[in-house]
Amino acid sequence: MGKRRDAREWALKALYLVDSSGLAAKQALRAVRPEAVDEKRAAEEESKAAFAESLVVGAIRKRKEIDRAIEAAAKNWKIDRMAVVDRNILRLAAYELLHGDAPKVSAINEAIEIARKYSTEESTKFINGILDKIRATKRDPEEHSPGHREA
Repeated sequence: MGKRRDAREWALKALYLVDSSGLAAKQALRAVRPEAVDEKRAAEEESKAAFAESLVVGAIRKRKEIDRAIEAAAKNWKIDRMAVVDRNILRLAAYELLHGDAPKVSAINEAIEIARKYSTEESTKFINGILDKIRATKRDPEEHSPGHREA
């Protein structure tokens, strides 16, 4: 598993704690962070922790905007009616789609893989559909076909 996937999973767990228990972001991040075993891993863990923190803090700061985007893409679904795991996977990925620097397709694929691990197969389809609609509102320049030029 990649460093960024680990960090995204930490971020999901932290957002889940924030959402379900009201724990502060920093406390939630500390609660889900694994212990480093040796010095080499400690440095790697710091890098992952920094990325996870940026995702959690960003998703919390932009929560209203993100929740509006999710609800707009999820016809007939209110954010508070979604499973806690699913809505927080959506919040993290939507934050990356709207404000992150990772390729949009990678952010969606990572969210689907994390949903596969922490939720249900049905949820992966639900999450994919919503994130694809959000992605469509904010395209990456590299996603355009090679011969396509914008006027």
